[in-house]
Amino acid sequence: MEERKVFLDNRPWEEAREEFLEALKNIGFLHPTPGEKIPTQEALGRVTAEAVYAPLSSPHYIGAAMDGIAVRVEDTWGASEGFPRRLVLGKEAWVVDTGDPLPEGSNAVIMLEEVTFIDENIVEIYAPAIPWQHVRLPGEDILAGEMLAPTNHLLTAFDLAAFLSAGVTEVKVRRRPQVAILPTGSELVPPTSNPLPGQIIESNSVMLASLVRQWGGEPHLFPITPDDYDLLKERLKLALSQADVVLINAGSSAGREDYTARLVAELGRIFTHGVATKPGKPVILGLVEGKPVLGVPGYPVSAALCAELFLRPLVYIKQGLKPPEPPEAQAILGRKIASSLGREEFIRVRLAQVGEKLIATPLGRGAGNIASLARADGILRIPRLSEGYPAGAEVKVVLLKALEEIQATLVITGSDDPLLAVLGDALRKLYPGKGLAVAKVGSLAGLNVLQRGEAHGAGIHLLDPASGTYNVPYVEEYLRGEQVVLVNLAYRQNGLMVAPGNPKNIKSLKDLVRKDVTFVNRQPGSGTRVLLDYHLKLQGLEVKDIHGYEREETTHLGVAARVALGLADVGLGIYAAARAYQLEFVPVAVERFDLCFFREQWENPLVQDLVKVMASEEFRKAAQRLPGYDLKDCGQIVWKNF
Repeated sequence: MEERKVFLDNRPWEEAREEFLEALKNIGFLHPTPGEKIPTQEALGRVTAEAVYAPLSSPHYIGAAMDGIAVRVEDTWGASEGFPRRLVLGKEAWVVDTGDPLPEGSNAVIMLEEVTFIDENIVEIYAPAIPWQHVRLPGEDILAGEMLAPTNHLLTAFDLAAFLSAGVTEVKVRRRPQVAILPTGSELVPPTSNPLPGQIIESNSVMLASLVRQWGGEPHLFPITPDDYDLLKERLKLALSQADVVLINAGSSAGREDYTARLVAELGRIFTHGVATKPGKPVILGLVEGKPVLGVPGYPVSAALCAELFLRPLVYIKQGLKPPEPPEAQAILGRKIASSLGREEFIRVRLAQVGEKLIATPLGRGAGNIASLARADGILRIPRLSEGYPAGAEVKVVLLKALEEIQATLVITGSDDPLLAVLGDALRKLYPGKGLAVAKVGSLAGLNVLQRGEAHGAGIHLLDPASGTYNVPYVEEYLRGEQVVLVNLAYRQNGLMVAPGNPKNIKSLKDLVRKDVTFVNRQPGSGTRVLLDYHLKLQGLEVKDIHGYEREETTHLGVAARVALGLADVGLGIYAAARAYQLEFVPVAVERFDLCFFREQWENPLVQDLVKVMASEEFRKAAQRLPGYDLKDCGQIVWKNF
């Protein structure tokens, strides 16, 4: 049996990074890259490799700063409102436009609006000029020989304009740090819309390459390397010959086909294999042929975090820059977060500006959940020696988006519905800069989130078994004492989703108790679960007789996916989800889906804009593409208690 190695370390990531950087410094690697000359017009975002000096003054001649007439000051003496002075054009005065060279002998400009043209040869002035008024002298802006930018300066649009004004047509900048990215794994395939079972679409390299570009480096993407030690060794050597830094993605753990650590140890030296972070523990920091080689895990969130912690500093330092500190904000934690001792945890959070409070709500914590990273507004760090934070704790969050963007985003919690995504897209189209974020927790949980002040509104579709009505009884019970408004989004069809052709011949809820039928349910507190339990009780069916009643998904699409994959025969969900997975649909009920707002948030301009979008032609046309909805009351207040 092949020997299986465990992690060499479980070190604090800061300690591992400092040791690695010190080793790189000692061999001279951290010296900035050499310079290369490029046209000034192409230098935006590049870093100067040497100081930039002005070969010309700007302006480089005596010129008019205003439209008007150029004059000799002495010819204007004595002019006043009561005793205007007349000057002869071409002899005592010359018409000039802004930027024109001053005619020889003149030393001032009188603005056009302070001059009267008596005829084509004579002008009249009403005040004397002072020397060099409205005149730009050579070097007024930039003097020849003046330093325009120091070494290791990140160039902006304004720098480029100053360079060109002073005659700098080429600038010597740092060569972009070259980063080779090697994706590995026999299970990986290039991006495709039709992967086979067992194939994983390789997307990490594009993510990592985009980060490298964002930091100022130049990525080199290598083809996917299967789990072949010799081939990986060959490609690593090629990458080392072409790049300043090599990043090997996947294969950094301790599995039998995780070759990165063994390869780096064979060709060079490993400084760290494993850091005390979650996610991202199995990172490798090594040195081969005098160049850093980083091994990062294959899970996308782990790969992104390791790149941020260990690759980002290298890219900035090689450009002669100090890595900028990310922006931070203080937030109130919406709910309790537990964390295990011994590893610093990096948790993706969604941020919502609700009233005066910035609320942080944790997203999915899985290392493979790239969607949570894409949706995150910030990162919350839990120290190694902490077991987490209680709800209501004030925490520091690293921002992934501008605070202004977060403040212009509505957060709707509660039930899941694809129509909310369509509504959010229409909001962005009609009100650029404003957004809608949906936190899918289920209808009842959504009311609790709303009660805690962690969202602007909640989507609910809760059937009251006693009255047979929707939503109002729950609002009156769970939000007792609050001023609340319910706005209808849609009426939607809910029913049984079954495989194409309905092979089990499932026609009604009564078929759920058959022994040959496997069911997939929604989570407790979801409106769909409430609807199911209501109809089961009406028909005298026992949940203990339903095989799979305890198997739960948190979204309609999740239920549809289970059925489509053959993991269940049937699930209850909306028609739109069935159509999305090409499933057949057996209608059960039409339910009312409302958006619930407290009065304070109802008066929020963002909410009012959302309601306008609900009534817009843009949204209604887009909504028609989704089957199973009736928008007859969309945007209408269906109940309020104030």
